[in-house]
Amino acid sequence: MFELSVCFDKASQEMQVNKKLLVVIAYVESGLRHNALNRNSNGTYDIGIMQVNSSNIPKLKRVGIIEKEEDLWDICKNIRAGAYILKECIANHGFNWKAVDCYNKGKKAKDISTYVWKVYKVLSAYR
Repeated sequence: MFELSVCFDKASQEMQVNKKLLVVIAYVESGLRHNALNRNSNGTYDIGIMQVNSSNIPKLKRVGIIEKEEDLWDICKNIRAGAYILKECIANHGFNWKAVDCYNKGKKAKDISTYVWKVYKVLSAYR
């Protein structure tokens, strides 16, 4: 558990995203399971604790977050990748619920969704 805390600290500081929000997203996405793998109906898949969608891999490689897809199985690298994605969502939508939904849905993000409510409920309990 200590490693997780260190990974979340480093990623949130480097990417300048809220650590609590990052942890809550990981909890909602994977239940904090570092080995989570989910296949989606559109042919993509989600990897690791942050459930990083495979559609993000080319960009994550391009910007130097990961070198290869397998890096996403490393807990700290996965959290760093998730923090980067969240940072991009916040840059595109502002620090609001649409940015949170963007983490889950990308360009199909909405201001209010089932995902946003899940994050909100866990975040409210986490405080």
